[in-house]
Amino acid sequence: MKRFKTLYTAAVILLAALTAALAGALILWTIGADVTRTYSVIAFEPLKNAMQIGEVMIRAIPLTIIALGISVAYRCGIINIGAEGQMSMGILAATAVALAMPDAPRYALLPMALTAGALGGAAWGFIPGVLKARLHVSELLSTVMLNYIAAQFYTFCLRGPMLDPAEITMGSGTPQSMRLTKAIWLDRLVPGTRIHAGVWIALALAFLTWLLLFRTSWGYRMRASGAGERAAKYGGIGVERYLVAAMVISGAFAGLAGAVEISGVHRRAIEGVTSGYGFSAIVVALFGGLHPAGIIPASLFFGMLLVGADMTQRMAGVPANVVTALQGVIILVIVAARMVLENPYLAERVRVRLFGSAEGSGEA
Repeated sequence: MKRFKTLYTAAVILLAALTAALAGALILWTIGADVTRTYSVIAFEPLKNAMQIGEVMIRAIPLTIIALGISVAYRCGIINIGAEGQMSMGILAATAVALAMPDAPRYALLPMALTAGALGGAAWGFIPGVLKARLHVSELLSTVMLNYIAAQFYTFCLRGPMLDPAEITMGSGTPQSMRLTKAIWLDRLVPGTRIHAGVWIALALAFLTWLLLFRTSWGYRMRASGAGERAAKYGGIGVERYLVAAMVISGAFAGLAGAVEISGVHRRAIEGVTSGYGFSAIVVALFGGLHPAGIIPASLFFGMLLVGADMTQRMAGVPANVVTALQGVIILVIVAARMVLENPYLAERVRVRLFGSAEGSGEA
């Protein structure tokens, strides 16, 4: 049986990879692009030198942090698709702290800015958590609506109270805040790259998430709430409380990811800085098995895809909208493969069709 499960999993993953490759090739062939060249750029160029590897890693950092938070919410039975808005609110909170206290010492300002980012995201996650727990409002609807509100508020702040005064006279045309004080900049770790100390934050959060979910009674109750709400309530677990807590934690992680992104990469709040991380991290969390040990390599893989897809625009002449379509195909195939692997009935049907009976499969 164990041998069959291993072979079945490998076969599904291989089939998913082939499906994604063929679907992407069909899209590229339709527009007349060089399929081989495009795939070669995506697969090899992001790993060609230290600078490109650094770009992969700096994209993996926010993906890892947000995906960890999404996994906490998912295991508690609530799907957080509002991380994009929570990340935006975290960026605004961290930027507000940095702009309000530009002369504060680094040892005080950096922790305060990162904490403010986490609190901004947590507050935005608290809203759908309470709506779900108290009023049974679908988190799919509430988080999507809150994403729109956060996006509009973010744009208002960058075009209004947080707008860099230099933008008014000789700006770049991109709404952005003033360049933030060096006191909140995260240190660069590798010369010649943009890899920053956010790597350590992401790894520390992965370890803490593992401890929370799998080594504490609190985490057990959260997972029990997600596995079966009625059974959890019968066992005396306050499901509503854990739903709210899970969304607050998830939102805090997304907000912290935003604060880390501006402290480590951009050094100012910029319109469009979230770059769809909040949505991509959902797939990263699922692809990583909702476990910190799987989320880290999944984030690196998606970071490589993001960098490679961007490079195809200038190296293979593939239009930006086609790159987005290719990313969408990859995401759909990954989600479909994940659903197939999580369906025990489908696996059993395949086993019975191949071996005929439980005895025919053999034990390994």
